Amino acid sequence: MTATAFLSVSPKVDGSMAPEIAKAVDALEEFDVEYETTPMGTILEAPEVDDLFAAAAAAHDAVDADRVGTFLKIDDKRTVEEAAERKVQKVEEHLGRDATSEGRNR
Repeated sequence: MTATAFLSVSPKVDGSMAPEIAKAVDALEEFDVEYETTPMGTILEAPEVDDLFAAAAAAHDAVDADRVGTFLKIDDKRTVEEAAERKVQKVEEHLGRDATSEGRNR
């Protein structure tokens, strides 16, 4: 099984959140998850859902702020093993182009 998730950790800090977000992302290294950070959050992929929960909790705990909001959305496709990258590829096949603005015909 492969489970994917979207994780967003939002510390309440003065100024840039980047230093605290870096701590959250760094905490993911201790877990059996693949990840890619985007401007709005981090995409996670793991063999088991429990791996996602553990990684998300560690990312949340790694942030040093008075208040931290964490959002975790999980896609647990239990009947088919499918990597996150393949999900994007299937959408691109229907589009006939990359699933980005750079893939538009101009």
